[in-house]
Amino acid sequence: MKAIVLTFSALMLCMLMAWRWPASETTGMDKQGASTWTLTKDKAVNEVLLRLGDEPLPHPVDTNMKWVSARAGEELVKYGFGRGPGGFKTSRQSKHFVCTSCHNLEKEDPDLSVSDPQARLLYVKDNGLPFLQGTSLYGAVNRTQFYNGDYRKKYGDLVNAAQNDIREAIQLCAEECAQGRRLRDWEVESILAYFWELGLKMDDLILSDPEWQEVENALNGNGDQEGVVRMIKRRYLAASPATFVTPPKDRKVGYELEGNVENGQLIYELSCLHCHENGRYAFYRLDDSKFSFKHLDRHFSRYTRYSVYQVARYGTSPLNGKRAYMPNYTLEKMSNQQMEDLRAYVKQMRK
Repeated sequence: MKAIVLTFSALMLCMLMAWRWPASETTGMDKQGASTWTLTKDKAVNEVLLRLGDEPLPHPVDTNMKWVSARAGEELVKYGFGRGPGGFKTSRQSKHFVCTSCHNLEKEDPDLSVSDPQARLLYVKDNGLPFLQGTSLYGAVNRTQFYNGDYRKKYGDLVNAAQNDIREAIQLCAEECAQGRRLRDWEVESILAYFWELGLKMDDLILSDPEWQEVENALNGNGDQEGVVRMIKRRYLAASPATFVTPPKDRKVGYELEGNVENGQLIYELSCLHCHENGRYAFYRLDDSKFSFKHLDRHFSRYTRYSVYQVARYGTSPLNGKRAYMPNYTLEKMSNQQMEDLRAYVKQMRK
């Protein structure tokens, strides 16, 4: 009997070591044959580009790697842990954040070809999403550059490996942004597999009827395929810009822009409360009480760690025993006008 148990255990171990997730789950690609394929608005942008002769993106999922699963990747992104073979739960990636602390998983810009914080604010309001510091992970696989612009000022040489490699960008986010452990190779690949499920669709692009017809013609071999590829790529950003800016020189005066109270309310509810309500991701708690608004208003014009100008533009740093921190808002994620809108709302609500 003991020999049977040992043999069975060894067999199960071998099966787990050899087991792989189905390749179809990890690619995010349409597997239909060319003879039945038709262009529809729900088709992946990447697939259309490939059919037009474009070069493949540089980060396909390694479907030969054991334990890779888009579902495990989704769990890691949303909850901070994943499940390997046999349903074994991994250790939590970070004690402080998950990916959705700073990133949406849905489209967050009405026009993907521009980075407009005000258009984004109104769009997320209409679609029930938060207004966050990080770029949405929706369409991440369609990008070819990461940690762009002024992020080099914050992360230095760590950007070198991550800027042109989505896997290294995921690792940089895990270790530095989330203040967590380094991801295992199969975890990174699983996250990438999930990201492929969040790839851009043709319906996400702003194409006129004539442009749509151009795409169809090119796919049928009756048009300028290279020109259509360029047209499609102009409809979304391959890299998210990032411009660091400073607080106003005179914080009592501010940015010298008239604040819009209604807009400021949206920012407070969709951005500030996303992290600070009930201490969700922060030690500093905020709510809709007079106490919160009075404290914010009192420090707005000061040079303290509670000044919204200070923390929004510079962020805060992780400390020993207090690794949770606040990322800064780049100019593309919150404009100077929006800062004044927020200040106007806070000032009104403190009364």
